[in-house]
Amino acid sequence: MTQNKQHDETQAHQQDEADIADLTDAEIAEAEASDQEAKAAQDAAKEAEPDRAEQLAQELASTRDQLLRTVAELDNARKRFERDREQDRKFGQSNFAKDMVTVADNLRRALESVPESAADNEAVKALVEGVEMTERSLLSALEKHGVQRISPAAGEPFDYNQHQAMFELENTGHPAGSVVQVLQPGYIIHERLLRPAMVGVAKGESTAKPQRVDTSA
Repeated sequence: MTQNKQHDETQAHQQDEADIADLTDAEIAEAEASDQEAKAAQDAAKEAEPDRAEQLAQELASTRDQLLRTVAELDNARKRFERDREQDRKFGQSNFAKDMVTVADNLRRALESVPESAADNEAVKALVEGVEMTERSLLSALEKHGVQRISPAAGEPFDYNQHQAMFELENTGHPAGSVVQVLQPGYIIHERLLRPAMVGVAKGESTAKPQRVDTSA
């Protein structure tokens, strides 16, 4: 039995050798070419790996840059919105405030128009007290919303940012360029000029330097 097995193996080996011998030169060349193509494909794949990695890195950097730009644009838009909203909150009521300070002016004129001869009249007294209370309440409400009155005292330096000169007076006893009379008080809203105070100014050779205030808020 062992001899038969050995005989079969010998015949198979001889058949393989015969098959190899039967291969033509063209078939051998084709096989070698296929093997070379496979090796070339493997080499190309290995060479392409670094290029692909570099391409992915560039794409990642570009995407990251775009994301950072988008985040920056969103942050700037948010800041603009908050700034505009704050400006609207502070100064959106400017026209309404101008109307209210006109009411305050009329209340003050009403008080100043009361003749001294009527000061002892009880009815007039009660009326004056009521108007004064209304004026104080109105000014207090305006102050709560950032509106403050400008009423410079006599001798105070003229301020181009807050005062409007209506006339000049000589020999007033006050320094040249200073306020001598207030015709109408002015108002500011959150440090921005709402209406200048109308004043008379002392006339002289020298002019007092104005004290500037920030009106760009």
